[in-house]
Amino acid sequence: GGVCGCAAAIGSGGGIRQMRRRAPLRAPRVGGGIAGARAREASASAMARGGDAQGFAAARTWEERAAATGAFVEHAPLDRSGEAYGDGDAAGGDAGTGGALAGLSFAAKDLFDVAGTRTGFGNPTWLERSAEAAADAPAVAALRRAGAVLVGKTEMDELAYSLNGENAHYGTPLNPAAPDRIPGGSSSGSASAVAAGLVDFSLGSDTGGSVRVPASFCGIYGLRPTHGRGDLAAAAPLAPSFDTPGIFARDAKTLRAASLAMLGSEPTAAARSPTRWLVAADAFELAEQSCAQAVYGKLSGDAFQRVCEALGSEPAEVSVAEGAGAGDLLDGWRDTFRLLQASEIWGMHADFVEGCKPDFGPGIKERFEMAKGVHGNQPPVEEAAKRREAITEHMDAMLAGGAILAMPTAPGAAPTKALPTAELEVYRARMLALTAIAGLARLPQVSVPIAVTEDGPVGLSLVAARGEDEMLLAATEMLAAVVGMQ
Repeated sequence: GGVCGCAAAIGSGGGIRQMRRRAPLRAPRVGGGIAGARAREASASAMARGGDAQGFAAARTWEERAAATGAFVEHAPLDRSGEAYGDGDAAGGDAGTGGALAGLSFAAKDLFDVAGTRTGFGNPTWLERSAEAAADAPAVAALRRAGAVLVGKTEMDELAYSLNGENAHYGTPLNPAAPDRIPGGSSSGSASAVAAGLVDFSLGSDTGGSVRVPASFCGIYGLRPTHGRGDLAAAAPLAPSFDTPGIFARDAKTLRAASLAMLGSEPTAAARSPTRWLVAADAFELAEQSCAQAVYGKLSGDAFQRVCEALGSEPAEVSVAEGAGAGDLLDGWRDTFRLLQASEIWGMHADFVEGCKPDFGPGIKERFEMAKGVHGNQPPVEEAAKRREAITEHMDAMLAGGAILAMPTAPGAAPTKALPTAELEVYRARMLALTAIAGLARLPQVSVPIAVTEDGPVGLSLVAARGEDEMLLAATEMLAAVVGMQ
């Protein structure tokens, strides 16, 4: 167990290193170690710092809109010109002057290192002990080299261990598409900034759905790439065997361009077409009726049928879980994911949690306590690891040869902010059963903003075989053009 002293600093790899004693660019908002009444005050203050729907509606300038979303951290500069982040030297090129992303702006989730700033990882104790980064994380650098302009860093759930988008210290970023509802997390600020039109795209991360879920809730596009394809050096980890970087955008063309730049793919390289479309029947069974009808309605519509005809293939219904030997999606697959993720998280962060004793908000503290218990009982974890390999082989076979699997991203629209905890946990369980498919099998997945129900946006997810990210992005762009989801 590590000792977390005030002179120690956290490196983005999760370890402890000596802090270079420099003043931050701006003072952090909240001190660590808050207890009792101070915790209640901090929570109330945080809510005031979160998204402000009325303020957003009344805002006239970019800066006013940015402030009203609550999407950006305060310990890093917010600069629409990107000049606060240098001229591109840290990125290894002349950012903003050329390349596939020239003229586009972006924001980065506050778990990626950005030169000259500290990485907060959604928690004030982590921020206090973080050293100023000497260089951009490779994922940030790749986007800047492609010409994109970085304007700021975005809020997130604590240590990325939530899908809600709520943070007890820093507030809840606005969901511009459904202001009375949560934005989804943990890449909450990155999704909010894109949905609000503040940036052209943003960089997030996804472990158990942290790009896919906010994309669905906020009515935008979101990519989780094949596990291992995106560079996560100099990015704070949650559970490395599941962690990926990810991209949010408002249109499929921008999503594709930014994703290819992040992955190091040639922007002009031709991608092969999908050979067949599969519809995940058991995944649709986990969705609320309004969501399932809205998403399935698009899949059975004339426009989607034209897409299938162009490929010479009728969509076929499949049961994702059948034949994998890992139980059904809700119990077997979700539980497999939960055990493996929790054990890995405790292995990564036990020193920080027990040594630094950070003040965690509701839900986060309990998850870490659960993770400690899971990590301490390895036989079920070892069995889960075997199931994961069986699931991976099963999905590899299902998607081989250019198949794309269609399914709902989440069970429904974003829950309301006032939803009781017990109901939220039931929703979360069904959501994890859906996101666990790509997570366990290490697959690329795009959430497409396909419909808006009376409760808010819902996403259609497209899932491809490992390594077929380019095909998936091209198919997403084609589908968006034909079905008219731009």
